[in-house]
Amino acid sequence: MIVVAFIGGLVAMAVRLPPLVGFLVSGFVLNAMGFQLTEGIQTIAELGVTLLLFTIGLKLHVRTLMRGEVWGAATLHVAASTGVLMGFLAIAKALGVVFIRDASWQTLALLGFTLSFSSTVFVMKVLEDRGESRSLYGRVSIGVLVMQDIFAVIFLTVSTGKLPSPWALLLLLLLPGAWVLRQILDRLGHGEMQVLYGVMLALVLGYALFEHLGIKGDLGALIIGMLLAPHPQAASMSKSLFDMKELFLVGFFLSIGLAGLPTWSSMAAAAVLLLCMPLCSLLYVVVFSLYRLRPRTNILATLALSNFSEFGLIVGALAVANDWLSRDWLVVLSLAVALSFVVAAPLNSLSEAISRRIEPFLPHIDPKKLHPSDRPIEVGDAQVIIVGMGRVGAGAYERLSDRYGMRVLGIDTDHERVQRLRDEGVNVVEGDAVDADFWDKLVMATSVELVMLCMPAHDTNIFALDQLKTRTFHGRIAAMVKFADHIDLLRDRGADVVHHLYEEAGQGMADDAAESMGRTIN
Repeated sequence: MIVVAFIGGLVAMAVRLPPLVGFLVSGFVLNAMGFQLTEGIQTIAELGVTLLLFTIGLKLHVRTLMRGEVWGAATLHVAASTGVLMGFLAIAKALGVVFIRDASWQTLALLGFTLSFSSTVFVMKVLEDRGESRSLYGRVSIGVLVMQDIFAVIFLTVSTGKLPSPWALLLLLLLPGAWVLRQILDRLGHGEMQVLYGVMLALVLGYALFEHLGIKGDLGALIIGMLLAPHPQAASMSKSLFDMKELFLVGFFLSIGLAGLPTWSSMAAAAVLLLCMPLCSLLYVVVFSLYRLRPRTNILATLALSNFSEFGLIVGALAVANDWLSRDWLVVLSLAVALSFVVAAPLNSLSEAISRRIEPFLPHIDPKKLHPSDRPIEVGDAQVIIVGMGRVGAGAYERLSDRYGMRVLGIDTDHERVQRLRDEGVNVVEGDAVDADFWDKLVMATSVELVMLCMPAHDTNIFALDQLKTRTFHGRIAAMVKFADHIDLLRDRGADVVHHLYEEAGQGMADDAAESMGRTIN
């Protein structure tokens, strides 16, 4: 299984698709070879999903869910898409499409509701791979997914007739108890204890406790992560769990293909269900437009959410157990989910190009009426712009403003970080540097002499550098790299100064140490 999954990932990368597509196909290949979904693979898959939701919770603040473009959009979309998809499937039933022709109205309503959800795992994976989970469209997408998870919990509770335990009310004590969890995190450092603490919180206090009290365990892991999100070490814990989570998620994608071997009739039914996906996408576009999101933000969020959810497999299993659906539907739903991932993955890889082509056809919105995070960015009289206000960017800001007396403006995509820096008196605005429109709406004053690219992702700095050159910026450009082989690439693209983060940090430390000993440079 490991070998086939590895080969599948390699093939997907060779044809410029995300490895997860290769893992999905590998699941079906393994199924055809006689392998079946085992309890071990299922456990690995569930571990991956739980850790993914916990790490996403570490980046998500509760107030994000309180915004209209999140809870309002999610509610409107589920309601509208359930009705529209039910109508579409009714037409397929009238036309005699295999599997669907014998479906009852109850089945059609159930399928319409199920297909209105987007995959939490897929969307989170795409956003993390692109480094855009904290961009505006990323936050909106994640918020919608969380609301859908809440709807799923309500549905499963009602359909099974099993109410959460009365003891579940005690979970409210986690709100004041979060202070204790943060205090413990303060004392663990960055080693194996931090990793073990994160796993314990995700699997025990999150998943196991919530499941025991009759609430969806994955939602519990997400909530526990959100309680820790305001802590300064939350990002460090998320990075510590990254590799473990990524490895376990391979099991999740394999499990979809291993769930059942498709037949021609089940593939035909899955293809019909796949035709519902554009309808869901169109409804996302309409709903997001109501909340005055910029066309590009609207399109990127829509593309990220344009897929079917693994929640459909859970509902399918429940429906089979209650005799609402035949067992064959489990294979159909598994295949539809897998096909939606295969289609959505390359679409998200080309999201920027797709956005530029679709934008002209969406209604123009007056910039003054746009969502506050989507409005034009004024740089004022800044002499230096620093893109990326993490530790490196914040250090550069302080150095240039305090020692050199320069007027500096910071730009960062992380809403919470921007708010915190503003409270500290830093001149910073929110903006997404991997958004081509960001550079279009950035009102670059003639006073700007230097732009520093301090974002952690190399591809992000490359994109920003290309945008600056395309817009004929005449000042100097400095960029940061983590790996030495990236230096020449940035210089060839027009960077005037390239800073190798680790090498030059070591050299600077050596210089300071030598100076403290009274040594001078030869």
